[in-house]
Amino acid sequence: MINSKMEKIRKYFMYFFMYAVVGWLYEVFLEVVIYKWGFSNRGVLFGPYLPIYGFGALVFIFLFYKLSRKKQPLTKKIAVVFLVFLGCAVAATIMELVTSYVLEVITGSWPWQTYTDYEYNFQGRIALSPSIRFGLGGVFFIYVLQPIFVKIVDSLSKKTLVTISTLLFVIVFIDFIVQILK
Repeated sequence: MINSKMEKIRKYFMYFFMYAVVGWLYEVFLEVVIYKWGFSNRGVLFGPYLPIYGFGALVFIFLFYKLSRKKQPLTKKIAVVFLVFLGCAVAATIMELVTSYVLEVITGSWPWQTYTDYEYNFQGRIALSPSIRFGLGGVFFIYVLQPIFVKIVDSLSKKTLVTISTLLFVIVFIDFIVQILK
């Protein structure tokens, strides 16, 4: 029983890490290609990963993944996709708002742009436009990426899963400690 729980934890850590990397790539893509601001490390950690995306994806998975996998008639499936969109938008927006306050207390600011230029924003911390993107991203995570990530992680042998997840955890943990000590 303990081994199966540890295996689940390792799998969820792998999902966390994969989404943290996807989030970092997305942010860098926006920064370099779309906004043409030039490259900067978008995260609070040194490595090419954004933990907020990993945590957000885990929230999406826990709340919506099973619902998204149910066999349903097309009309109900469309309604579920819309509910997943709304749920992901709300969950991610709440996470972004809470994270902005926590990081402001810890570091004096939050590492993403303020949304003061957006028409519908709250204290420049959250805004409607990014919330819509979070909802769309959540649908993409749940319906496209998560089934792929499940296949990848499930294809790993137990030994490989232990090795990779432990190594990645140690790297992220050390990165976190180094950033705290700065």
